Amino acid sequence: MASFYSIIISAVLLFSATLLISTTRVEGRAFFVFGDSLVDSGNNNYLATTARADAPPYGIDSPSHRASGRFSNGLNIPDLISQSIGASEPPLPYLSPALYGSRLLVGANFASAGVGILNDTGVQFVNIIRIGQQLQYFQQYQQRISGLIGPGETQRLVNQALVLITLGGNDFVNNYYLVPFSARSRQFALPDYVPYLISEYQKILLRLYELGARRVLVTGTGPLGCVPAELAQRGRNGQCAPDLQQASALFNPQLTQMILGLNAQLGDNVFIAANTQLTHYNFISNPQDFGFVTSKVACCGQGPYNGLGLCTALSNLCPNRDIYAFWDAFHPSERANRLIVSQIFTGSVEYMNPMNLSTIMALDSRT
Repeated sequence: MASFYSIIISAVLLFSATLLISTTRVEGRAFFVFGDSLVDSGNNNYLATTARADAPPYGIDSPSHRASGRFSNGLNIPDLISQSIGASEPPLPYLSPALYGSRLLVGANFASAGVGILNDTGVQFVNIIRIGQQLQYFQQYQQRISGLIGPGETQRLVNQALVLITLGGNDFVNNYYLVPFSARSRQFALPDYVPYLISEYQKILLRLYELGARRVLVTGTGPLGCVPAELAQRGRNGQCAPDLQQASALFNPQLTQMILGLNAQLGDNVFIAANTQLTHYNFISNPQDFGFVTSKVACCGQGPYNGLGLCTALSNLCPNRDIYAFWDAFHPSERANRLIVSQIFTGSVEYMNPMNLSTIMALDSRT
């Protein structure tokens, strides 16, 4: 009799597990995010690091009006892309204790402020999730979700997901140009450093492909020399810092060329180059055309152009964030992020090569 009951219990448990797998399906498209502070949604809040945005006035214009770890006055680029693809919510930071169960189906954000393509980028921040670790967490994520929906459904979820990766800016700002005569600047002249970065980035993108990513938005850097921090420290008379502008001008075209070459090698348009440098430069060059009063002065900060130090409760704070292109010394305001995401979604091949996100959504909806 005992064995009969154990058989019944085992059958019930097996049925329950099968029911869980069959009913736990992805409603919409999963979204995964990798990279730096432009796309970090709060992972660094769980780390002992100075690269954090966990105190006011960060998040002042967010739905909760609280600092969540986003380097923005409100929503950041992943939040806005999530809205564009009709996601129920943006992916949670991977380190968030709230990321479990059905919320894993939405995806995950692995990004960490301060990181770069290279492991020695951002060493001053000490405890950050370097890109290799982000990719390891992506593997771990797949193991976790496989226990929830099974390996076959997990592979389908990852293959059909949208992926965003944003790297490169810190490899210049927080590495090559961090201090005069930095180790990397002594090792490489700039025209040699950029191809080295591109070759290392290619390895990262190929690893993403090996891990199942099949639609990957790869953003370039913005015009690095034009951010308030660089205007304050390196610019002359309000002009963009020429050395960092040269770095952007070399990096972004080579990144696009590498991406198109990778697609040719793979026989599919897996990687999409997002020309965020051009998008940024449009509103930096002509801020009034986009409803900004300035693209030089940060909304939150101190010193020239509000470009020195961190944005804190003691900083200068503009009353209307919508008329500032930059929120803090390095990061766009929410409204500027909306302009960037608009170009990602509908931009011409000049901005999105080989296609924009709306085209990707239309193509993938047919398969």
